[in-house]
Amino acid sequence: MRIICSLVVVSAALLAVPVQAHHAFASEFDAKKPVKFTATVTKMEWINPHAWMHVEVKKADGTVENWMIESGSPNSLFRRGINKNTVKPGMTVVVDGYQARDGSRRANGRDVTLPEGRKLFLGSQGTGAPSEPQK
Repeated sequence: MRIICSLVVVSAALLAVPVQAHHAFASEFDAKKPVKFTATVTKMEWINPHAWMHVEVKKADGTVENWMIESGSPNSLFRRGINKNTVKPGMTVVVDGYQARDGSRRANGRDVTLPEGRKLFLGSQGTGAPSEPQK
């Protein structure tokens, strides 16, 4: 009986590790640092726990900044109708989200607007991310 109880405890601990690895919005991103820019998609990474959109932002002075935009999980994006053919490299999009607390060129994406004007919700629900733009 003792061995079975030990196995149950070890199994429960191992299953809990992925849950602990998931972060709250406020641990990495700042709701008081909204970002909104037009960008060119360079790559989409459909990985867990969050998909990542890589984009290039052309600045007014002609320089280019590379940004990483965190999205919801691939599963949540698929359930919203977003798939590997929705956002493709070379596409020009408008990104709306919140910058990383450390000031790096990473953001938690709330919305992305596609070239034809369709707006997609990219955010992760239940992480504390704002559902509306902060003022």
